[in-house]
Parts: sequence; C-alpha cells; structure tokens
Amino acid sequence: MATLSYFNTCFFDFGAVARLSKAMASLGIEHPLLVTDKGVRQAGLADIVLEKTGDPGRVEIFDGTPANPTERAVLDAARQCRESDCDGIIALGGGSAIDLAKATALMACSDEPLLHYAGLARGKVKQVLPLIAVPTTAGTGSEVSVGMIIIVEDGRKLTFVADQFIPAIAICDPELTAGMPAGLTAATGMDAVTHCIEAVLSPVVNPPAEAIGLDGLERAIAGGALEVAVANGSDRQARWHMMMASTEGAYAFVKGLGAVHAMSHACGALPGLQLHHGTLNAVLLPTILRFNAGAADEKMQRIARAMGLGSGGEIADFISGLNQRVGLPASLAAMGVIEGHIDGLAEAAAADMASQTNPRPVESSDYVSLFSEALDIS
Repeated sequence: MATLSYFNTCFFDFGAVARLSKAMASLGIEHPLLVTDKGVRQAGLADIVLEKTGDPGRVEIFDGTPANPTERAVLDAARQCRESDCDGIIALGGGSAIDLAKATALMACSDEPLLHYAGLARGKVKQVLPLIAVPTTAGTGSEVSVGMIIIVEDGRKLTFVADQFIPAIAICDPELTAGMPAGLTAATGMDAVTHCIEAVLSPVVNPPAEAIGLDGLERAIAGGALEVAVANGSDRQARWHMMMASTEGAYAFVKGLGAVHAMSHACGALPGLQLHHGTLNAVLLPTILRFNAGAADEKMQRIARAMGLGSGGEIADFISGLNQRVGLPASLAAMGVIEGHIDGLAEAAAADMASQTNPRPVESSDYVSLFSEALDIS
C-alpha cells in the first residue's frame, strides 16, 4: 500500500520573504527566536528578514549554527528559546540552520533527551514550537521535509523523522540565494540533484514523488539551471529553477534516499573535517550509481531522459563530468578523507536509515569497497 502525504504551506517566488510578518501572525508567533549562522548574518540576509518581521526588536537571535548541526548547539538554542520565552522559531539559512531550528523547536518543548527521538519518531513527539523556514541556499529542501540530521553527543550523525518536524510554513525566495558564491551554488545544487535521483531510485512506491523528483532533475540538469547559476549567480531564472529543484528534491525524498546519503552522513560526522554535505553527495553519487546498475534499470532510464541524456545515457559518467565542470572535488581524498577512516565510515553507513531504501541492498563489506572507490584507492 502506498501512503502519499504532502506537507506544509510554501510561499515561493521572488519577493516571497515579504510574507513573513503575515506568516508569523497566522501561527500566533509574536516573540520568535531567529536561528541562523554567522555567515548569513555577515551577508546581510538576517537584516533583510528581521525587517520583514515588522518589529525586529521582538526577535531573539541565535547565530551559533555550526557547519554540521550538533546536539550541543541544539541544546544551547533551546535554552535561549526557553529563557527568552519565545513562542515560535524562524529558521534562516541552509539545511544546517533549518535542521538545527527543527531540533530547537522540539527540544524547547521536551523534557526527553534528543536521542529519544532518533530514527522514526512518529508517535513520540508531543509538541513543537511553530516554525517558519526561510532557506538561503538551494539544495537541502529542509524547509519542506519531514527529517533533520543532527550530530549527537557520542559523535554519530543521526536522522530524526516525524511529521511534526516539517516547518509549518516555508518561505522560498530565490532572491536570498543570489549572493551565494559559485562553489556553494554548485555544492548545494548537487545536493538537490542527489535528492531527486536517490528518491526516484528508492524502492518505496510513491509515483507522485517520483514525478516530482524527475521534474527537479529536468529543471536542474536538462534545463541547465545548475550550470548557469554556478557561472552567473545573478541569473534570476536559473536561481528560481534551482530553488524549485531543491524544494522538489525534498518533496520527492519522502519515499527515502539511498547509499549516497548513508555514506555522506558518515563522512559528515568525521571529527575535525567539517565536510559539506552537498559536496559529499556530489563526490559519492557516481560511485553509487555504478553500484546500483542493474537494480533499477527502468528508473535509471527515466532519470537519464529527465536529465536530457536519452534513455541510453551513462548517468554516472555525466555526473562525474558535471562535478568537474562546476568545480567540485573528484574524490573523497581531495576532501581530506583517508584510508584509515574507511572501516568506521562503513560501519556508520550500514547503520544509517538512508541505507535501507537503496535499490540494491548494501552490507558493511560493500561500503568498505564503495568508500575505497570513492576515496580513489587503486
């Protein structure tokens, strides 16, 4: 039996951030906590959003979001939220800030430890603060997704899933992505592409989600929006289509992801490296596409057509070439991952929730080989 569910209210277009004060009023938010990071504040985006609240003086600010959100940062933000008597949260930034905001909305209302909600948390979540998500990147789609990814205190990077983690309102304004540098545009764009591909390949039955994922690929790849946005960040049409592809990727991955994300989550938890999630997905995607060959051939053909490659297109080779064209690394070794990491990474990837919906079953021993390939060990 297929279970189909689609999510929150999303205001999408240039100028959509002007809806923020009305969105707050509709949720009864009068004294919000703005969860963001220092880079977004330095770029001036927080000032734009604060002005759109109608009364910046009533907004508390937490800008301590790390590159990969941590349980410690969640607890710090939740403490500030409670001590300031905030009645809602505005998330501003990329996936890290939005995921941290989701966890903050949960923990500001909970006496349970964060680990209580790890994995499928449906039925465990009793209350969350109302949350408005305003993305400033076009990649994660966290503003419309049921999940969040947090590095917990013991060092594991875990997925948390519940319907209550979907922001009540998403405000997707492509104007807020116009200042992203080319490298970040490429990395976040490939995150969206990976979401679309892995969602389509997931064996979970959800044809509407697959159709949405294929549409995202058509916009980003066949339509050229990703490469145009990297080459010319001021191209409004490319920015619009990449933000839509990002949102569509998250709509699509309601049916699950795959081994790319299992491996990426494992790498993202490596201490000291602070590896970017979208870049990891881009680097790992060709390896997993080759591993999955033969497991979902009809879907692979549909993906190739959506990407403009024709039914016989070699997707893995195309992605490798695309990564090179947009300036992303060619291997995990180029990102600082070493052979000594592989055994631990393989164990973590095999335990990751995303591994369960890969079209071809993956064991820990498979991950050892896959990490070696992605590390470019001959």
